[in-house]
Amino acid sequence: MFINQIMKILYITTWMHHKNHHALMNYKNIEFKMINSIHELINPEEYDCVISPSEPIDTSKYPNAKFIFGPHFSVFPDENLLKIQTKNAVYNNLCDWVRNDWQKSPYCSNIKSITMPFGVDTERFKPTKPINERDKIFVYFKNRHPNELYLLEKYLKTKNIEYKMFHYEHRYHEADYMNYLQESKYGIWLGRHESQGFALQEALSANVPLLVWNVKSMNQEYGCNYEDIPATVVPYWDNTCGETFYNYEELETTHNILLQNIGKYNPRKFIEENLCMEVCEQKLIKTIQDI
Repeated sequence: MFINQIMKILYITTWMHHKNHHALMNYKNIEFKMINSIHELINPEEYDCVISPSEPIDTSKYPNAKFIFGPHFSVFPDENLLKIQTKNAVYNNLCDWVRNDWQKSPYCSNIKSITMPFGVDTERFKPTKPINERDKIFVYFKNRHPNELYLLEKYLKTKNIEYKMFHYEHRYHEADYMNYLQESKYGIWLGRHESQGFALQEALSANVPLLVWNVKSMNQEYGCNYEDIPATVVPYWDNTCGETFYNYEELETTHNILLQNIGKYNPRKFIEENLCMEVCEQKLIKTIQDI
């Protein structure tokens, strides 16, 4: 059941991922007052909450205000968290695997961590035709070892499967991606760890089942030197979204499972129930009420 309540939030826009910002601006039961920096902070107690995605505030100075920080302080916990270790503040790690890693740090020993995703635009990314009328396939590649992409493309070639490549590092126009989703029977995802993963979730919102070559560790991101930290490509997912696998040797078997069940998946329903604007807005409202 959704909570009907208009909230007033002070939103510090120093830096926020554009998809996260888009979600906040589309929440219908919240009024946002935006300021550019924590240096413009005045009377935070007058608002239901202060959201500061990328800048810490000494919350001990404002015991009667509520604060949500993150998710953009840093990749790993640092000394900025020392300023927000009060009962009236929480830090948003977006998903469970990130929170689990952060909680190992001494910087987080006195911090309340939450996992609160931002809403997916299900109105913009929605199907226009049933899956049996779609005939395209795409591959999405993001920051994985080039040899894995070589193996994947070699496999598709041996199966005479034509596909369109969306290469994160080479960039692409989102409109082209959105339009291609409307024609796609399924997608194959070869990506690195994600704390949310909007492009993937937007494909699911368009009701495109995915075959995901998943990761087990952050160190599988190509070109980075992360330690062996447990992670995943799909922090929000269930078996209605498609299929996942971890090793090249599993590719053909898992691909065949996807093809055999292609009409049974319903990824859009998963997004509507867990990650749409309305659901994520209510998670934000309840988070504020619980602080």
